[in-house]
Amino acid sequence: MEPTHAIAPGINPAEETIRLGPLAVRFLLTGEQSNGTVAVFEVVVPAAQKLAGPAHSHDHYEETIYGIEGVLTWTVDGKPIDVAPGQALCIPRGAVHRFDNNTTRDAKMLCMVTPAAIGPQFFREAAEVINSAAGGPPDRAKMMEVMKRHGLTPAPQPQP
Repeated sequence: MEPTHAIAPGINPAEETIRLGPLAVRFLLTGEQSNGTVAVFEVVVPAAQKLAGPAHSHDHYEETIYGIEGVLTWTVDGKPIDVAPGQALCIPRGAVHRFDNNTTRDAKMLCMVTPAAIGPQFFREAAEVINSAAGGPPDRAKMMEVMKRHGLTPAPQPQP
């Protein structure tokens, strides 16, 4: 008996680049192309850029980061971890994390989400909030609402 396939094999679901301020996200594989097993996307972070959204965790999937170019500093449960080309970092479910590019070089990372609990729509909605801030800090309440709706748990805001 021949196995049946719910999806047709293909390359890159879209040539769309989603711009979240200076960051760029491009999906290579979405849950629709993998029967929900994995989502894969590139993130390009220009030199000296900080993540605009709050640190967060997710309880329904792991996120694995693979360095392609430059170095990003990921802070996972308070511990800074530099990810350089050829290095991988698995962020377990429930771990609070964020990233920053603390260098003078652009960085490119490949991100894999297993299972594929997040997709391009999250980044489109987050981009609306970030880009409407016109370079200033995004509206935290709106950002948190988008994050929660897509299964991310924003970390409490650090107290001064």
